[in-house]
Amino acid sequence: MCGIAGIYNRALGPVELKGRIQRMTAALEHRGPDDSGIHIEDGIALGHRRLSIIDLETGSQPIFNEDRTMCIVYNGEVFNYRDLKADLMRKGHRFSTNSDTETILHAYEEWGERSVERLRGMFAFCIWDSKKKRLLLARDRFGIKPLFYSLYNGNFIFASEMKSILSDDGFKREIDFDALAGYFNFSYIPAPLSIFRRIRKLLPGHLLVLGREYLQIKEYWNLHYEPDYGKKEEDFISESMEILNESVRMRLVSDVPVGAFLSGGVDSSMVVALTSKSLERVNSFTIGFGGAAKGFDDERKYARLVAEKYCTNHKEYEAEPRLEGLIESIVKAFDEPFADDSTIPSYYISELARKDVKVALSGLGGDEAFCGYERYLGFYISGLYNRVPKILRENIIRKLVETVPADYGGGAGVGRLKRFVRSSSDDGAERYMGFISKLGTRYRGDLFEDKKLFEKSNEAAKSIFLNHFNSRNAEDPLNKVFYCDMKTYLPDDILACTDRLSMHHSLEVRVPFLDHKLIEYSATIPPELKMKRLQKKYLLKKAAYRLLPPEVINHKKQGFVGPLSSWLKKELKGFTEVTLSERNLKRHSIVRPKTVRSILDDHYSGRENNETLIWTLLVFQVWFDTYMGLEPSNGGR
Repeated sequence: MCGIAGIYNRALGPVELKGRIQRMTAALEHRGPDDSGIHIEDGIALGHRRLSIIDLETGSQPIFNEDRTMCIVYNGEVFNYRDLKADLMRKGHRFSTNSDTETILHAYEEWGERSVERLRGMFAFCIWDSKKKRLLLARDRFGIKPLFYSLYNGNFIFASEMKSILSDDGFKREIDFDALAGYFNFSYIPAPLSIFRRIRKLLPGHLLVLGREYLQIKEYWNLHYEPDYGKKEEDFISESMEILNESVRMRLVSDVPVGAFLSGGVDSSMVVALTSKSLERVNSFTIGFGGAAKGFDDERKYARLVAEKYCTNHKEYEAEPRLEGLIESIVKAFDEPFADDSTIPSYYISELARKDVKVALSGLGGDEAFCGYERYLGFYISGLYNRVPKILRENIIRKLVETVPADYGGGAGVGRLKRFVRSSSDDGAERYMGFISKLGTRYRGDLFEDKKLFEKSNEAAKSIFLNHFNSRNAEDPLNKVFYCDMKTYLPDDILACTDRLSMHHSLEVRVPFLDHKLIEYSATIPPELKMKRLQKKYLLKKAAYRLLPPEVINHKKQGFVGPLSSWLKKELKGFTEVTLSERNLKRHSIVRPKTVRSILDDHYSGRENNETLIWTLLVFQVWFDTYMGLEPSNGGR
């Protein structure tokens, strides 16, 4: 895995280009501590940092074609590169390395922009074509690998992370308030937005082509949900498992040690089980939680069952709520506010795994592909609930639920129930957004100092989400939910989290469930087989019985999160009070201190479980202090 960066500015000379690209690549050293390289030519500069995984001896970048008219910088792994290379050699191409990087370049020579459609893997790359005087940037179908770009002061700049772009002192840091509204709704910023007005994310499944007089962004892949009702249940099980088996095997190709994350859930456990068929002894890693929440119902005991069954070399780490310096490290890994509560365990498990391996497999993507999230069940039930007369839902049931304390019975169930009754009367798209929004309706009207600006920005951020939900790529209501998550939550939250925190520790993470052939196949499985008789992940669990202990399959899904609610009330309370003090909040005057005080008090008293909203506020405040300092925060007003 690697980091890439580049500049296109014909007004800059070689000396200035060299200094700038060196600074940009230096900012990405954590993504590639093993090697670095740059290339400068005709107003362009390309930079690369390398984490050596395949072809350790000859895979340094940038890499050129035979006559040096093209070169590439690349981040990722293409798992079918050997087949592509053999095909290209038959067509007369000559190779100087054994890397997948050079295969991509020759594929572009042979097939042009359409070459990206042949790649099976995760990638972000840039090819400089000196004959056509143009740059071609590409990002993989699901957004497993990141790619940011910016246009300012005559520059076109791209990089694997925003910190590389921010290394230019000439870049003006202004907050994009559409992005900020998206952040407070989702705890992440939906693409193509970023927290900075002049930086954008290249969307998954897209190309960017830049010439001297033009910039074009093109979609090369999309997902279509077309259920196949002509197959039997057993057909779907056997065929999806065949593709998953192949996907796992492909992702074991490496010249360095490979391990696997093992949470104790079905998805990661299946990956470990299938990996064990190819590797003699798998290195597996899991996380538990300590502090006052010691004994929190994490999934370590289930992970141990799988580790014992497959005789893995298993390691556990117990995360403690000592966050001094950790939040700052997490914020710097993303360069923008990002508040998914899985960041803490993701940080620690990446740190743990990197001590033994350079590559780790993960079960990410299984929930989106096979219907694993609790909110999918909630959305389905809401369709049935809406048959209850509205006057009964809104005037009796909702008012009764609102009186229940958030900590009644422990866990997050009451919070979910409140979101359910607050949003169930909305139409499909608005209803689903209500289920997942971190802000909700209780504080929305009073949280922001500039209400009009927030409402305007909020509509812009919402439109990204709603447009995906309402896309004609899916017709069935549940398939619309799956498609929406594939386009928003998966790339902008789950995969962003995994990439930034693993690469922060110079660790490559591979995701077999996100092989595009498997996802395209899963889109043909009728939703009634993904969730049957209110059982989530029905079809995948039937397949899992052939591989996993029943206890692992049947236990309640915990998810890769920690006991944040408890920590915020106890060990982190002092840190929270200082960070979200009125004095600190007035440094940017974006949110109202009085409303923040209510959010904290409601959480401490148990009236509302505001853990995700408080964490969202904490991360934003730390981000602002780190990246904006005392600079004005009114960009975009």
